[in-house]
Amino acid sequence: MTVPLGELATLVRSKNAGPFWVTIDIFFPTTATYERASHSAATDPRTIGDLYRVDHNRIRIFHLPELCAIKISFPRPITQGALRDRDMHAGQQHVPLSGLAIA
Repeated sequence: MTVPLGELATLVRSKNAGPFWVTIDIFFPTTATYERASHSAATDPRTIGDLYRVDHNRIRIFHLPELCAIKISFPRPITQGALRDRDMHAGQQHVPLSGLAIA
């Protein structure tokens, strides 16, 4: 049975990692849920690249098993604060990933 990542995780949030990068933090309630997500499309750079229209080679994924957390970072499509920046703090960038189905 698949579950949206946002339901599997305790918290999914996004934020700036400087003016040129976005970071998404995903925290899980248990080691089992962390492991389930760690071996899913949520940690596949190609899936992330497709979701965010970013070159998959530029995506960085950090597994933090001792925290039951995964951190995903990628370049912002538009520099923070630029004229066309619609999410200056990158606070809404986690939404596409939250809906990703996890088997």
